Amino acid sequence: RASAAAIVAGSADWAMAAASANTAQQLEQLASMTVLSIDSGDLKVIKQYAETGLITDATTNPLFVAQAGLSGDPDYIAMVDESVAAACKAANTVEARVELAMDTLAVTLGTRIAGIVKGYVSTEVDPRLSFNKEASLARARRIIDLYKANGIDKSRVLIKLAATWEGIDAARELEREGITCNLTLIFGHAQAVACAQAGVRLISPFPGRVLDYYNLMNSGRTVNSPEEDEGVMAVKKMHHYFKSYGHEGTILMPASWRPSRGPKPEYALDEIRAVAGVDRMTLPPPLLEKLAESTEPLPRQLFPDQADKALAGPEIPMDEKRFRYELNMDGCATMKMAEGLRAFIAETEKLEKVITAKVLELSQ
Repeated sequence: RASAAAIVAGSADWAMAAASANTAQQLEQLASMTVLSIDSGDLKVIKQYAETGLITDATTNPLFVAQAGLSGDPDYIAMVDESVAAACKAANTVEARVELAMDTLAVTLGTRIAGIVKGYVSTEVDPRLSFNKEASLARARRIIDLYKANGIDKSRVLIKLAATWEGIDAARELEREGITCNLTLIFGHAQAVACAQAGVRLISPFPGRVLDYYNLMNSGRTVNSPEEDEGVMAVKKMHHYFKSYGHEGTILMPASWRPSRGPKPEYALDEIRAVAGVDRMTLPPPLLEKLAESTEPLPRQLFPDQADKALAGPEIPMDEKRFRYELNMDGCATMKMAEGLRAFIAETEKLEKVITAKVLELSQ
């Protein structure tokens, strides 16, 4: 069996070695039941994992775009400079040039990724627009136009929006236009239900951050198994709700993982193993590596034909008033969505400072 270190090093022989191993690596076992996406903006790492044939999609977020833009790597510096130059030619004011350069950079990175993976690439709308439906729509449509100009069909792109009411409502409209969406920062059941009823293509619940919240609220507690992990329970409830009430068209793709039983290396894959078989997952390289290191059997936990209404709970007609009430009553979803938005906005603003300086320099 080839080691996970060989994957990270970019060994082209890894997939062949895994296939010929007596016991399949857990990464291979997981890929046989769940479509896997890599959660990274590092082109070299994405390429290394894509070459295994086990990773089909890639997700990015403002942190990854900012890291790329601020990395100092010549390849990424060139992306930034080209994005700024193009924006300065196409827009007239400094503010418009900066906005366009930010979108162009995200799309340039996404275009490079789309040349590596064969499936979806997710690109996020500026998170500062998460409570502005019309502005989110305008930026989403522009992102799709930029991809089209780069030769990437909209069928390859997921527009990533935060699962605020405004984000969900924007996604409802975009989906009607044939623009598929990935609704992110999902921590509560009401968000998942609203997205499914809006016809959203894909949602990203964050089981690890749900667990963080409950650990914070119950300091010193012990979680004895992943089945006691509130993040795992939330994903399972969403899975059964979608299958019970005819929302199979909305893909469930958990992201952001934690060790259910505490910070020991042997628990790192707890949540992933507990929802094996879910529609999709997006995983960061360190967890992909851990999965590749293990040859233990990985039993499937979730199945596409499961529809347990006892676990799903009742069907909930979700309008704006009901959504805002349910979200307000869910302390985890309220706190964690606000926290996630603040973090993404902070990364966006770091990059914006660099882009603004470059735009001003070219505008002189």
